[in-house]
Amino acid sequence: MRKCKKAVFAIFLMLAVVLCTFSVESHACTGIRLKTEDGNYIFARTLEFDAETLEYDLLFVPRNYKYTGQTTSGEPGMPWETKYAHVGFDPFGMSVVGDGLNEKGLACGVFFFPGYAGYKKVAKDDYPKTISCLDFASWVLSTCASVFEVRALLPEINVCGVEMPEWGYVPPLHYIVADDTGEAIIIEYTDGKLHIYDNEVNVITNSPDYTWHTTNLRNYIGLSPNNNPSIKIGEKDISQLGQGSGAIGLPGDFSPPSRFIRAAFFANSAYQGKDPDEGISVAFHILNQFDIPKGSIRDNEDGKVIADSTQWTSAADLTNRRYYYHTYHDRSVRMVDLDKLDLNAKDISIIKDIQKPGNITDVSEQL
Repeated sequence: MRKCKKAVFAIFLMLAVVLCTFSVESHACTGIRLKTEDGNYIFARTLEFDAETLEYDLLFVPRNYKYTGQTTSGEPGMPWETKYAHVGFDPFGMSVVGDGLNEKGLACGVFFFPGYAGYKKVAKDDYPKTISCLDFASWVLSTCASVFEVRALLPEINVCGVEMPEWGYVPPLHYIVADDTGEAIIIEYTDGKLHIYDNEVNVITNSPDYTWHTTNLRNYIGLSPNNNPSIKIGEKDISQLGQGSGAIGLPGDFSPPSRFIRAAFFANSAYQGKDPDEGISVAFHILNQFDIPKGSIRDNEDGKVIADSTQWTSAADLTNRRYYYHTYHDRSVRMVDLDKLDLNAKDISIIKDIQKPGNITDVSEQL
């Protein structure tokens, strides 16, 4: 009996540690990739966070803009210049993007990875080739034109963790990179080691790691966009009550494993659109399934209620170099066409007040 009590206590202790690890960083993001009928690719994602914690702007970074990587000690890390202009959201308040698209049709997204992210420990001798976890997306978009180049360059740099002063901890992150050729990879740092996975199922969410999520897909191989046929039980014919019986069992909650399954189902079963314009529309419709109204998922951190909601949803047309988005308060879709910007501008450009409520169009007079 005493051994049993000790075992039970050990299990509860382990669960408490796990729950504490995840409760501080329970931010939910979902990413998908689509291929249109004419062979073009779309990358799209949602970004969830507590609105009181996160402020963000839309950022355009031209060519030849100078960056310096951050290090754990606060000393300067690797310097670099932007070879490629890019546009995206800056959720960190330090002129680096957490999601974006560059002039070559390369997209990169940052996703929370709590309980698993473990960046490289760096010494002063490593600083000339060191960037931080927060610098990562900006470094990718400003220096690489393809997934092939990202693969080649990643082993040559060190990615370290730096604390966000506003948050009080090092953000645990992993990343997705996709290009206009159809290549896409998931990048994860665990226990100080770099792992690169082909994004074979066109989806990314949060923890656990990518291989766990793809293994978990085996529990849902019965899901189908096609309705189930009727069956006979005894002497009675049993048929579906309505459309959608093939998706019975599709998880509907907002946990990362459930969102991964749901995203994999929609991203690989929905009609993808005949061209990029239709593909963008499909992407927003799919990601509507993951939109989180404020207050519907909550956590309590030191007596403060944290309520994540979908801050923005973005979609990148990798062929035409167009970046689309809408925000929590403004559901109208807006677009930035990189071909219309001055890629050699002298400085970055910012659109602020991106979170303010949008206009509602009154069409009463048309009736």
